Amino acid sequence: MTTSLPGKRTVLDNILDIFIIGAGPIGLACGLEAQRAGLSYLIIDKGTLVNSIYHYPLNMTFFSTSDRLEIGGIPFVSIHPKPNRMEAMEYYRRVADSQQLKVQLFEEVRHLEQEGELYRISTSKGTYMARHVIIAVGFYGLPNMLHIPGEDLPKVRHYYFDPHYYFRQKVVVIGANNSSADAGLETWRKGADVTLVVRQPTLGSIKYWTKPDLENRIKEGSIKCYFSSSLTEIREREVDIQTPEGKITIENDFVLAMTGYQPDFSFLQKIGVRLSDDEKCYPQHDPETMETNLPHVYLAGVICGGMDTHVWFIENSREHAVKIVKHIARKARAEEQHPQI
Repeated sequence: MTTSLPGKRTVLDNILDIFIIGAGPIGLACGLEAQRAGLSYLIIDKGTLVNSIYHYPLNMTFFSTSDRLEIGGIPFVSIHPKPNRMEAMEYYRRVADSQQLKVQLFEEVRHLEQEGELYRISTSKGTYMARHVIIAVGFYGLPNMLHIPGEDLPKVRHYYFDPHYYFRQKVVVIGANNSSADAGLETWRKGADVTLVVRQPTLGSIKYWTKPDLENRIKEGSIKCYFSSSLTEIREREVDIQTPEGKITIENDFVLAMTGYQPDFSFLQKIGVRLSDDEKCYPQHDPETMETNLPHVYLAGVICGGMDTHVWFIENSREHAVKIVKHIARKARAEEQHPQI
């Protein structure tokens, strides 16, 4: 029987074959595979469609070519050698619409509990029952913190979006990889006074078309850079930087802390998915089927790598969707042939 929930969706009469948490590219890929296998499914996300990509910098260009970002074999045509953020969002919107994917957005999953052979999923808007659950959440929600005085000031940003905002501002960019390189170059080109602070003695892993540009800007002095250095304190109008030559203080308006992000493991821990007992926090799962220690609960995408967030990308984790749905469909066929008495 359907139970009415005041102000919320009703508990589903029909039990879903698959409940998918996360409407990023991999969550959508899981939906496509479920749909093609004739399985009932629903994709839920606490944010918008491909929420992580939406929060990427405005002018971000992918390292991958468009064919490597395709899901479900649906062509992704780009007019550029490497697609940008806007093209990717257009592509995934078109996929969701053209394939009539069952997606519900701005609905947060709060709890999941097993009831016999099923799972009851409670969200901010309702309750659902499903035979299988796929967790395909990303890692863009929790930034790696600096843990220094002043990090809580409003001028400190762990997300960078539009360079225009920093016109004629004194900006410190922290980091040595793609995000910091893009933020440094773009804000400098829009009129910011940019200082780059890098923990390592050299620049890190940066897109091959961006790295020479940044190196030349540093060499000519347009962008100041302190290697083997770290920010030690942030104040309203200045910051302290520990360099190999000692501590220095410079004037500052904004700090862009491009220090990376990490998955939110709290949900996995709350529902009972085991994590490795080390700093990597690898979620326990079978790499052949992607099933976790919880029966009928699967992982897909970047979450599989724990804190190693540079292991899984769209291009190499989209196959998780195929593995998972094949495993679920195979089990369903076996149950039909050998039903329990």
